Amino acid sequence: MGEDPLRRPHVWQPGSSAPPLLLLHGTGGDEHDLLVLRQHLAPDAPVLSPRGTVSEQGMARFFRRLREGVFDEDDLRLRTDELAAFLSAAEQKYDVTPGSWMAVGFSNGANMASALLLRHPESLVGAVLLAAMVPFAEDEPEDNALAGKRVLIVNGDSDPMATPEQTSRLTEQLRRRAADVELLPFSGGHTIDPGQLPRIKQFIDTSKPS
Repeated sequence: MGEDPLRRPHVWQPGSSAPPLLLLHGTGGDEHDLLVLRQHLAPDAPVLSPRGTVSEQGMARFFRRLREGVFDEDDLRLRTDELAAFLSAAEQKYDVTPGSWMAVGFSNGANMASALLLRHPESLVGAVLLAAMVPFAEDEPEDNALAGKRVLIVNGDSDPMATPEQTSRLTEQLRRRAADVELLPFSGGHTIDPGQLPRIKQFIDTSKPS
C-alpha cells in the first residue's frame, strides 16, 4: 500500500455553494496563504487548500525548478499526478463531487493548476490562473480534452516572469485543447491585484453548475 495522499498538509473548509475552490499558493506560501480569497470570491463555497510538497531553500513549492523561470518538467509531471491523487482522496473524505473543483492558483500554484488541467483534465471544471506561466515547454498532443472547461488568466502587463509572451503561449496551449479561455490583464507585476477580485468573483459565479 502506498502512502495516504491526504497526509499532505492542507486546510478544508466546508461550504454550501458550488463550485468548490482548490486554492494553490505561490512559492514560499502555505495552505493558509490564499484562504482570505474565499471571502472575496466565493464566501459560501467549500475550500480545499493544500501545501506544496517540494522545498526550495526552505520555501514550499508544488514542483521543482532548475532555475527561476525554468521548470523541472519531469518533477512537475510527478507532482501533478500526486496532486490528482490527493484530490481524489479528498473528494471521498469530504464528500465532494469528483472533478468539480475550480482551481485558484497564484504563481507556482497557477502553474500547477495549468499542469493539472493539461495532464488530468477530469480533475477540474476550470481554473483562475494568477501570475501564470507555461507549465510544459514541450507541448502535449492536441485534443479536445478541455472542452467545457473555463479558464481565466489574470496576469500583470509588467510581470517580469509571467510575461505577455508567456500569457499568449499559455492561452494558445489551453485553447488548442478546446478550453474556454478569458484574459483579465491589469497594470502591475507579479502579484494578485485586489482590483481584479470582483471580476474574478463574477467569473466563478458564472461557472456554477446550472
